[in-house]
Amino acid sequence: MLDFNHQPKFHDRVTDLIDAALQAEQGEQRLRDYLGGSRLGVSCERALQYEYTHTPEDPGRSFSGRILRVFEVGHALEDLAIRWLRLAGFELHTQKANGGQFGFSVAGGRIRGHVDGIFSGGPDDLGLTYPALWECKTMNAKSWRETVKKGIAKAKPVYAAQVAVYQAYMEGSVPGISQNPAIFTAINKDSQELYFERMPFDGGLAQSMSDRGVRVITATEAGELLPRVTTTPTHFECTWCSWQDRCWKAG
Repeated sequence: MLDFNHQPKFHDRVTDLIDAALQAEQGEQRLRDYLGGSRLGVSCERALQYEYTHTPEDPGRSFSGRILRVFEVGHALEDLAIRWLRLAGFELHTQKANGGQFGFSVAGGRIRGHVDGIFSGGPDDLGLTYPALWECKTMNAKSWRETVKKGIAKAKPVYAAQVAVYQAYMEGSVPGISQNPAIFTAINKDSQELYFERMPFDGGLAQSMSDRGVRVITATEAGELLPRVTTTPTHFECTWCSWQDRCWKAG
């Protein structure tokens, strides 16, 4: 007699099928052959090397189907934020006239980035100046509340670095974008609460991150491993790293 109590539940079976399909789709995507400008704020330069060279992740560290679903929900919320901002009177451009995202390519194409959008106008009573970079992130409630309390630079330094780098590198194609504060949008995925922050250009941070990118690429091409960000594998950043085991075995 079949024991139906031990059969996978229907919702689990369907979810497993979706997750497997998402992971298969992820595996078929073309690997990028450059270092993403949005990643330069990651504090461990060795981790950036592993990312840049597509070094295989430790077993069990690749994105699960659930995480891939989280990413897709984030993209969907970003599309909604675009609609909301335009409805509120902002002139927000997310595609170039001939199609494709706005972006940049430097260091012989080895560092690239694509921006979420560029504001060219908006409600007069806000006193904003244009053009202005737009960056949008979605967060869980805890992370969102921390961001609101501390601000982007302290709560999310990787995002602050991304904004500074993008403002700097986009100046060549969008004159004036580094002279006007970027507008950062954070969406609480749990409650749909919104947070907006104006971020003046931080030239020192942009230069520091640019230097980091060059350092990562130069060392990688020379076959050198850069130092880790910490001296212990139990450091919180290491425990989240996809290459924790490989890194510490490398010496």
